[in-house]
Amino acid sequence: MPQKQKNNFKELSWEEFYKLPLKNKYDFFIKDNVLFDVIYSQQFSKSILENLFTLASKIRAVAKSKGGHDWLQTLLSHKRAMLYFIQPSTRTFLSFQSACYILGMKVSEIRSTSTSSEIKGESPEDTIRTFSSYADLIIMRHFEPGMAEKAAWILNNTPRPVRIINGGSGKDQHPTQALLDMYTLYLSFQDKGGIDNKTIMMVGDLNRGRTVRSLTYLLKHYKDVKIIYVSPEYLKIGKDIKDFLKKQKMQYIETDNIEEYIKEADAIYMTRIQDEYDINKESLNIDYTKFHLTKKLVKLMKKDSIIMHPLPRRKEIDIEIDKDKRAMYWRQERNGMWIRSALIAYMFSIENEILKYQN
Repeated sequence: MPQKQKNNFKELSWEEFYKLPLKNKYDFFIKDNVLFDVIYSQQFSKSILENLFTLASKIRAVAKSKGGHDWLQTLLSHKRAMLYFIQPSTRTFLSFQSACYILGMKVSEIRSTSTSSEIKGESPEDTIRTFSSYADLIIMRHFEPGMAEKAAWILNNTPRPVRIINGGSGKDQHPTQALLDMYTLYLSFQDKGGIDNKTIMMVGDLNRGRTVRSLTYLLKHYKDVKIIYVSPEYLKIGKDIKDFLKKQKMQYIETDNIEEYIKEADAIYMTRIQDEYDINKESLNIDYTKFHLTKKLVKLMKKDSIIMHPLPRRKEIDIEIDKDKRAMYWRQERNGMWIRSALIAYMFSIENEILKYQN
């Protein structure tokens, strides 16, 4: 980024800042060579990803003993986190809450605008400023795309900047879900040549699913990864993602037929239909049963492939498939707590202490 632009961030209005190309904004979210705010998947380099994978596994190992568990809780016991989740969440909320507890952080929460002064007419911007008086980290899930970025912009332009993590922003992105998805792929393929040269099949509501968008951005860091997008015509992956794939020279296929390509896949990433974003109940007109993973389809899979799902699921994975050793989605969910602990540790620059710890 040109030095002139970097120095002029604070002179820009929010509208001017938001319109900047993403690559021109990266420095705004960095302090002391560390990600101060995590808003987009594109902020993660391959080296950061793999350092986080190593750190997550180390935290996991340290926490197994009482001594290690108690020691981890001393590391950020002087810090406070606010979980600002005004869009429904179970896994992401509990995962972040647990991640904060692992590192000893004190945690406050807002789960609805009805329990904050927003119900009195306070703007989301003023609500964020209020939280920053009491927290060192704000983890937020918001129904409005771009709100996490706006929160970071607001707080980085105040006398007391506070870190922001995007826990899901409308139909836009979910970068920490992509982190746990990548960590799951990393663990699953550790002894199978790694993530390089793997074929990832993504199935379902790809147009409105922020998890598949964020995961696609991270897969660019690995060699010769092929993506097979399987969806109804109405729910195909967006043009912006296809433009990104072409720019990165990544191979991808679009189809509406799972059976035709399932034998190729090393990982099948299932998603539910995102009908909470329906305007006129248009999803009711889609036959989604064609995009369900059945026991019949599982028989066609590679013996060493894996099945993933960001959850919650509906009927897109037969419950009987849970017994299959390739079903990774419950382990995938648990991986979220560890990788999010690693992310928080990295953001507060305590990773070296953890990596040097001797059990």
